[in-house]
Amino acid sequence: MPLSQEKKSGVMTEFRRGPSDTGSPEVQIALLSERISGLGQHFASHAGDHSSRRGLVKLVNQRRKLLDYLKASKPAKYQEIVERLGLRR
Repeated sequence: MPLSQEKKSGVMTEFRRGPSDTGSPEVQIALLSERISGLGQHFASHAGDHSSRRGLVKLVNQRRKLLDYLKASKPAKYQEIVERLGLRR
């Protein structure tokens, strides 16, 4: 499920490094987390939607890869973003 423009810009302003940052791993992880939580709510009412479940798995794997990259390159930023987003890693 796509994010609305307002929600997306709000997440970007909260997690970006600088005023024009839109693609840093921190921003990408935060946007993926928002989409994943939205799909979690979708599955509460549409349990049989297996096509969307496949998309959810792809999003979770993409977020995991970005988190692994961040952990290897900048452990302090990794720890900060995991705490801010409340992830179980």
